[in-house]
Amino acid sequence: MASMLLRKVWGSVLARAGPRDPDGAAASSSSSPRRRGAPAAAAEYGSLGALDAVPIDVLAQILRLLGPADAARSVAVCRTWRILASDNALWAFFLSLGPDPWDLVVFAETHLAAGPAEPRSVYFGAVRVPPQLSFKRIYGQRALVPGSIIVDGGSGYCKYGWSKYAAPSGRCATFLEFGNIESPMYARLRHFFSTIYNRMHVKPSARPIVVALPLCHSDDTEAARASRKQYKETLYSVLFEMNVPAVCAVDQALLALYAARRTSGIVVNIGFNVTSVVPIFQGRVMYEIGIETVGQGALKLTGFLKELLQRRNISFESLYTVRTIKEKICYVAYDYEAELCKNTQASCEVDGEGWFTLSEERFKMAEILFQPQMGGVRAMALHKAVSLCVDHCYNAEGLRDHSWFKTVVLAGGSSCLPGLPERLEKELHTLLPSYISEGIRVLPPPFGTDTAWFGAKMIGTVSTFSDAWCINKKQFRQKSRHSGPSLANAWR
Repeated sequence: MASMLLRKVWGSVLARAGPRDPDGAAASSSSSPRRRGAPAAAAEYGSLGALDAVPIDVLAQILRLLGPADAARSVAVCRTWRILASDNALWAFFLSLGPDPWDLVVFAETHLAAGPAEPRSVYFGAVRVPPQLSFKRIYGQRALVPGSIIVDGGSGYCKYGWSKYAAPSGRCATFLEFGNIESPMYARLRHFFSTIYNRMHVKPSARPIVVALPLCHSDDTEAARASRKQYKETLYSVLFEMNVPAVCAVDQALLALYAARRTSGIVVNIGFNVTSVVPIFQGRVMYEIGIETVGQGALKLTGFLKELLQRRNISFESLYTVRTIKEKICYVAYDYEAELCKNTQASCEVDGEGWFTLSEERFKMAEILFQPQMGGVRAMALHKAVSLCVDHCYNAEGLRDHSWFKTVVLAGGSSCLPGLPERLEKELHTLLPSYISEGIRVLPPPFGTDTAWFGAKMIGTVSTFSDAWCINKKQFRQKSRHSGPSLANAWR
C-alpha cells in the first residue's frame, strides 16, 4: 500500500518534468546533499514547489524505496532531483542489493576496471589511480555487461559456470592436463572446450569466456616466456575458431589474489600434483623474482593418508573415499609435537562405505607439507619455499615497497585444510628475520576450492569487462599479424 502511494506521488512529480536540463544526468558523483533542513535545501538546490517542506533525507529515502529505474528517471525533473539521484550513497545502496557482495563490487570497480596490469606500470612504479567513482554510472554499466562463461580448468578438477550465478554450475575431473602444452596442444584444447560447452548446453558464439590460465613454465628464461606466449596464443586461436565473441585469459594465481581483494601479494596454490608459490605485484606475476615450486600437492596428501589408513588395517574402496575423509576430518596441527599428546580421535561417514574413525592420522597426513621426509617425499618444505619467495621479494631490485609481499593467500582444494593458515604464518615468523616477517599475514582461500573461479567472476562482472579485459577476433588477428608468421605456425 505504501509503495503504491509513493508511486502516485512520484507520478505527479514526473508529470511536472519539463525539457531535460542541458547538463543531463551527468551530475558530478561527488555532489551530495549535506544540509538536512528543508528551507536550506530549497535555497541551495532550487525549489520543489509543494515538496519544499520535505527534508532532503526523506526525499532520498523515497528514491531508495522507488528503486533504480525511477531514481534514474528523476534526473529529468529539475536540478534538485538530479543532484539527489546522482548521490553516490543512493547507488551504493542499490549496488549492495545486487547479487555480488558490496565489498567485492567496490574492489572490482576500484582496482580492476582499468584492465590487466602492464609491465611498464610495474617497473616504473606508475600506480594507476582511477577517477572518482560514480556509482550511478557503474550501476548502469554493470547491468549492460553480458553474462560470460567462466572456465577454471584447475589441475585436478574443472569448475565452470556463468558469471551471473553465485557459484559454479558444474564440476568434473579435468579433461586434460591443463598445464601440459605438449603437442598436439591445439587438438587437446579444442576437445577440452568443446566438452565444456556441450555440458553447459550453450553455443560458443553465445557469450564471452573467462579462462583461468594454469601456471606452466614457471621460470623466467627466454624459452619459458616463449612457451607461455605460445600457450596463450593457441588458446585464443582455438576459441576464436569456435566463434567465441570475446576471450579473457588470466593467470590462475592472479584470480585467487583478486578473490582475496588484493592486487599484490604471494599466492600459495596447492595444486593436484605440485604446489606453486607465486609473487604478484600490482596485478602482474613476477616471473623475474622467481616462482617456487614444491613437488607435492593434493595427490601426494591423499596418497599419504591412504598409507596411514592401510597401516591401521582400515579398509576402503577407492581414493575417493580417502579424499572424502581428508576433506571432512583432517587438519593441520599448529604444533605437531604437542598435538601428538592430545586425544584427537574423530569419526566421519562416507556415503556407501559407512563410518571411519581416525586419530593421529587426521593431522599426520598434512604434516608432510612441513616435514616431507615423513611421507618419503624428497621435496622442499612448504614454509621454506614460501620464505624463500619472501626473501627474493624483499631483495628485488627496483621495488622499494617492502609491504606488498606480506599478504600470503592460499589457493587450491587442499589449502582449505583447517589450521593451515595459522601454521604457515607461525613457521614463517620463526624462519624469517623479524625485519622481514613483521606484518606477514596468511589468508585462507576466500572462496574455498572455488577461489580462482570467483576471481574470474569479479572480472566478468566489472563495468568495463568487455572493453578493458577482453580481446575479440579482430584484435587477435591484428596482433597476430604484428607478431609475424612464426607464432601462427606454432599454434598447431
